[in-house]
Amino acid sequence: MKDPPRDLGDTPPEEFRRQLHELADWIADYRQNIEAVRVAPNDKPGAILAALPAQPPENRETFEKILGDIDRLIVPGMVHWGHPMFLGYFGWTTTAPGILGEIITAPLNVNAMTWRTSPAATELETLVIDWIRQWMHLPQEFGGVVYDTASVGVMHALAVAREEAAPYVRKRGLVGAGAPVFRIYASEQAHSSAEKAAIALGLGEENVQRVPTDTAFRMDASALREMIARDVRDNFKPLAVIATVGTTSTASVDPVPEIVRICREFRMWLHIDGAYGAGFAILPECHSLTAGWNQADSVVVNPHKTLFVPLDFSVLYVRDLERLRRVFTLVPEYLRGDTVEAQKNYMDYGIQLGRRFRALKAWMIFRSFGREGMAARLRECIRLAKLLAGWIKSDDRFELAAPVSMGVVCFRLVGRDAALQRAVGAARRPYRDAFPGEQKIEKLNSEIVERINGSGRAYFTQTKLRGRTVMRIGLGNVLTTEQHLRQAWEMIRETADDV
Repeated sequence: MKDPPRDLGDTPPEEFRRQLHELADWIADYRQNIEAVRVAPNDKPGAILAALPAQPPENRETFEKILGDIDRLIVPGMVHWGHPMFLGYFGWTTTAPGILGEIITAPLNVNAMTWRTSPAATELETLVIDWIRQWMHLPQEFGGVVYDTASVGVMHALAVAREEAAPYVRKRGLVGAGAPVFRIYASEQAHSSAEKAAIALGLGEENVQRVPTDTAFRMDASALREMIARDVRDNFKPLAVIATVGTTSTASVDPVPEIVRICREFRMWLHIDGAYGAGFAILPECHSLTAGWNQADSVVVNPHKTLFVPLDFSVLYVRDLERLRRVFTLVPEYLRGDTVEAQKNYMDYGIQLGRRFRALKAWMIFRSFGREGMAARLRECIRLAKLLAGWIKSDDRFELAAPVSMGVVCFRLVGRDAALQRAVGAARRPYRDAFPGEQKIEKLNSEIVERINGSGRAYFTQTKLRGRTVMRIGLGNVLTTEQHLRQAWEMIRETADDV
């Protein structure tokens, strides 16, 4: 019989301490020197995988070798979302307090599923959720739960809406409960999580009805009312409306007060997707964003988009959180000993049992910045967006493609003959049919984005608005300054000259 190996424990304490110090320097160096790296790689698919061993390791490898491979293979093969020239999506940000919060969370490594398994994690989550509720001006009757993303939040919200509209679906399923064919309504600019939720909940992707938008890409409330009335006549059951505060492409804000009235008229669930826009409600001058929220059934907020919390951290608020618990609570015998009925057990408010201690990093960030500090950073984001919009307006080769909202700017190259093209667009005729050069312009807008992203000097995205390809810049990274934005704009203009 062989003797047991001597090294059956973890890394020895002194070696671990040395590694931590080395890692701390690595993190600080990465953040300090992030501008020196390419924003995005330009390798062919599979290049990183080909450089890594295909077989799993048989024996241990040193920390130095592993960290060396991270420097050699992983860092060059990443899109650096924290780079000040990363201007895609919503200007993802990484802050020092956020990094520290993640570092502290890792060694604690708790499962925040019940109060007993981690009292501090449960109670801190409850506190942080309430802090955000106060900033969002939601009434106290709204309770919340932390998930990873808004996509998961809307799925849970619609599950509650489904159960209340067709009781016993939880126990018997849609067919067993005799449920009707439900309809969900979201604007044509709303996030695709609506369809994902409908798929997961057995409601059907095709039963998500996309509502037309107005000239500012906001849901057309009159069109919504007509669609609902038609569905009622056709024996569908209107279930819920998803109103967006900060749409993905343009950051447009749907007319929530009007939608509230329609939902009450047809007795429908109102979910507000404030994943991006809700964070701006901490600004007194943006308080109007919250109009009608107090009449909603659920609201989702993503502090990892606009309140400086690292991915992932999303909060779903439900009017009377007990409605959510009734749908998802399930306590097997092997957990009964760790369940205290008088306390909040967050495993009862969703499909997850294992839950990360996400609240710690948010708590650290909110205390480190304070509301005023976060507000100042958001104001700078808005200022930069307006500044870029002014530059675009001053160059007759480009035009704004949507009203500038919060930190998002959508624009496109139109060429020197912009007046003719704008006139065609104003007539709302099919753009590529009306203007012979439009197909070429479509390609040129895509090519500008692809060339700049391929250069590694900056990164932004493209989207479609009214069938037209537009460039899109999202601001919000705390490292992005006016000088960075000016450099990006010069890249765009130079690339437009080249193409």
